[in-house]
Amino acid sequence: MAPILRDVQQADPLRLLPDLTDDLARVEDRLHAEVGSDLPFLTEVAAHLITAGGKRIRPGFAIAAAATAYTPTRPVHDDVIGGASAVELVHLGSLYHDDVMDDATTRRNVASVNAAWGNHRAILAGDFLLARASEIAAGLGTEVSQILASTIAALCEGQIRELQDNYNVDRTVRDYEASITGKTASLLAASCRIGALTGGVDRAGVEALTEFGHSYGMAFQIVDDILDVVATDEQLGKPSGNDLAEGNYTLPVINTMRNPGGDKLRAILGGPLTDEQWARAREIVRSDGGVAEALETAQAWADKAAGSLTSLPDNDAANALRAAGDHLVERVSAPII
Repeated sequence: MAPILRDVQQADPLRLLPDLTDDLARVEDRLHAEVGSDLPFLTEVAAHLITAGGKRIRPGFAIAAAATAYTPTRPVHDDVIGGASAVELVHLGSLYHDDVMDDATTRRNVASVNAAWGNHRAILAGDFLLARASEIAAGLGTEVSQILASTIAALCEGQIRELQDNYNVDRTVRDYEASITGKTASLLAASCRIGALTGGVDRAGVEALTEFGHSYGMAFQIVDDILDVVATDEQLGKPSGNDLAEGNYTLPVINTMRNPGGDKLRAILGGPLTDEQWARAREIVRSDGGVAEALETAQAWADKAAGSLTSLPDNDAANALRAAGDHLVERVSAPII
């Protein structure tokens, strides 16, 4: 049987980190400051998802990565807050664009920007957020600027890979992993790398933290794709089952098509679905072992994430990041037989 879902809204990796309240409040202030514009309407649209909230995983990891270099009593440098804000603005800009492509109506339990103001304004506001992020990065030095630019390119490449495979029942695990490397893991890796660089972490630590971010990002996206199959709209804060409807066949679906129920699923997929076909396809994926197999893959990536930090100091920040890797798959419980 498929894994049983835990309370998704409580699945917050930052709860495992040292108290980031003050630092994340500084990030929040910086985010609102960066989206300010002489055009009040643009400010409103650009701030929409900032105001809606969010777990701020990426800036949290950037701050935690920086904190592996020193004791918690040392204040976080403004450059770390800038880097953390830049990666979150990239994330938010990508959400604006994703929601346009998915024709999504909600995000974080509020109306999506495209639903509230239309696709054209959502695209331009997303571009505005990416530009603001790039401006911050430019002020943090050439290396940070290059990291952010290459990460934005990787996000686009990952998304294009996904679009090219829409409705492709022959999509492979390798194709899927190449896509999520760009669309998710690249930004989490960049978050940790930029946090480490701006925080003065030594080069060995920078590389270890970058690997942690990548592996964590892979596990994070696989878990997110599992949740899209097993969770409700209310639990996710956005429409569930949207990947199947859009022809984006994620790891649970790919696994299922290789299992005994694969022929039944293939007979349904390969093109747009009616509501009845969508419900049937989702039920097959939930019940045929594909979800449990995907959960095992997510756990392997999470284990790799935690293991990549063995060389880091034994301090609160490093230990908390290790714990975040260990506990990632708690968003979904162990399979119930």
